[in-house]
Amino acid sequence: MSDIAKTDKIPGDILKLSFEEALAALEEIVSQLEEGAVSLEESIDIYTRGTHLRRHCEDKLRLAQERIDKIVPGADGGVAAEPADIE
Repeated sequence: MSDIAKTDKIPGDILKLSFEEALAALEEIVSQLEEGAVSLEESIDIYTRGTHLRRHCEDKLRLAQERIDKIVPGADGGVAAEPADIE
């Protein structure tokens, strides 16, 4: 990833999207780029938007993973929760 993509803020309209909406928009961009049906200038613009969508999806997945806990036996015989090791 370029230094610009790392520091570039995700636009507000993308931040409002659910994971599913962002993924669908990203799939549409990939389809457009694969078909080659857009001009070079438009390709650059939608590639940039796709980068933001990808980062937004990754952030949503990371947050979801952080919320998933697994139940484990506690030292006192009870139960406790700890982050799931999903990776």
